[in-house]
Amino acid sequence: MKVLIVGSGGREHAIAMSAAKSSKVDKMYCAPGNAGIAEYAECVAIGAMEFDKLVAFAKEKEIDLVIVGMDDPLVGGLVDELEAAGIRTFGPRKNAAILEGSKAFSKDLMKKYDIPTAGYENFTDPEAAIAYLETAKFPIVLKADGLALGKGVLICQNLEEAKEGVKTIMLDKKFGTAGNEMVIEEFMTGREVSVLSFVDGKTIKTMTSAQDHKRAGDGDTGLNTGGMGTFSPSPFYTKEVEEFCNKYIYQKTVDAMAAEGREFKGIIFFGLMLTENGPKVLEYNARFGDPEAQVVLPRMKNDLIEVAEACIDGTLDQVDLKFEDNAAVCVVLASEGYPVSYEKGFPISGLDEFNKHEGYYCFHAGTKFDGDHIVTNGGRVLGVTAKGKDLKEARANAYAATEWVQFKNKYMRHDIGKAIDEA
Repeated sequence: MKVLIVGSGGREHAIAMSAAKSSKVDKMYCAPGNAGIAEYAECVAIGAMEFDKLVAFAKEKEIDLVIVGMDDPLVGGLVDELEAAGIRTFGPRKNAAILEGSKAFSKDLMKKYDIPTAGYENFTDPEAAIAYLETAKFPIVLKADGLALGKGVLICQNLEEAKEGVKTIMLDKKFGTAGNEMVIEEFMTGREVSVLSFVDGKTIKTMTSAQDHKRAGDGDTGLNTGGMGTFSPSPFYTKEVEEFCNKYIYQKTVDAMAAEGREFKGIIFFGLMLTENGPKVLEYNARFGDPEAQVVLPRMKNDLIEVAEACIDGTLDQVDLKFEDNAAVCVVLASEGYPVSYEKGFPISGLDEFNKHEGYYCFHAGTKFDGDHIVTNGGRVLGVTAKGKDLKEARANAYAATEWVQFKNKYMRHDIGKAIDEA
């Protein structure tokens, strides 16, 4: 098979590494890719939103399977365009990717089908939003409706902050058109857990659990980012929690989308909050999480290509999804100043070390080649992942491996997976 992966981050590197293990794959391309993905795939200078060029390339190279890693092209309808050209594609069509593309849609879906989530209201009028906030309980959560690189969520402690938040999202348009509509949601407390799943339109198979760390600074301080690290599995995702979610959240979501005429095939990412009143859905994503994929995929025993094809063909019920009985931790190495402003173009050393140690991985997020050298090319630069027999060992291994890699202005959190110690 010839496979094309669409995307350029750490998630796509993890997908490429996983796909490269498949005996079915002869040749792999990635558009646009990065310096790490180049180890597994031929990188092609086509952007993820250049749909016409991607379709033309897939036809020219006679691609057998396209895997769309990123949210923007999924929500924009890339899968529809590839399928219209007769190209098999793993990922939801546009009318199903709305599950991530519109928070207002997903909240209304959960309300309609009685899927547990936080209380909320949707607003298109800033004045109406402010009038609602004047009667609300604090803290409260404001969410831009559309895609905002994981950063369009504001937690407001009082009315003054909330009014400023409405201005930021709806008037100043800090997150662009994503802020044309806004969700105001009750603030939930508890442990967060991420559960990724494969879906074929009818059947859902969940993967091992994980937990992301969104904030830039230690102790969950600072601004929201795309994710500063993850661990898997979550010790807080107990058998009891899993059984509840199977019954009230996972299959109900798949069935709800089908009932709405929006058959979902691909990945559903469930962002869960384990509240004192039981698990509730924080958010849905329509693709692998980043950096969740970097701890989940290395632990998966199955052939990723076979599972992706089963999702496309509607035969996922025949797949026995299996994961290693171990743990993994990913620590993101970022550029100092991320997620606001940062410098790029610094040489990276120490990457060769990962080839010498089994169970250690370095997933490239923001890198590129400068001649023969690999240099920094983004806010999140690398995701250093390590396995261990349990979470504590995996965490120690991952932090030890961060010392192998050096570049100017290297920044990371030092408490990824610290919650493990409290489990």
